[in-house]
Amino acid sequence: MFAKKNTLEEEIVVSASSLFLQYGYKAVTMDDIAEHMHISKKTIYQYFGDKTSLIRSAVFHVFEEVKDNIIAVQSSIENPIKALYETKKIAVEVLGKKEKSPQYQLQKYYPAIYTDIRKKELSAFGETFKMSLKKGMELGLFRTSIDTEFITRIYFNGFGGLRDIELFPPKDNDIDMIIGKYIDYHLRAIVTPKGLNFLKKYNKTNTQ
Repeated sequence: MFAKKNTLEEEIVVSASSLFLQYGYKAVTMDDIAEHMHISKKTIYQYFGDKTSLIRSAVFHVFEEVKDNIIAVQSSIENPIKALYETKKIAVEVLGKKEKSPQYQLQKYYPAIYTDIRKKELSAFGETFKMSLKKGMELGLFRTSIDTEFITRIYFNGFGGLRDIELFPPKDNDIDMIIGKYIDYHLRAIVTPKGLNFLKKYNKTNTQ
């Protein structure tokens, strides 16, 4: 991602990403980032004209890291049902919880960036997700009659809805719980009896 970027610019994005994820996009100021890095605020402005442009770079930096982690998980775990629940852990960590979560603040205060990142999700994860569906079909866990393209689009559209602060106000909804419910809902629509048996056993022995 940073192949053609100045090293200091990369360091600023990485440091800012860490602070944004920890404290939220709205809470962290340019002064905070400068102090954290032991550089002047003027130095940051040499690379980023304003806080919004830095947030955009930080968001896409985190997105690439999350994408790599999710693809690695889905590639390393043979059972696609288990793999989907493992990717849930990554999603929950990034999305955060309640009103102070970075995703909540991004949607509320920087909607244009939030919209842009959502547009990237299907293209970034779509093929990997479809491969996971096909693997499940080969293992006898998912019905062979499902339309993988349709299921993929429906899944990502629905997943985006879970982050809608109007539909699921953070103060009333735990993101870990609603993602878990959504995955269970999704899987029950496509599993075979064999897949359902595994799903029930998995849910019984793992805390969602």
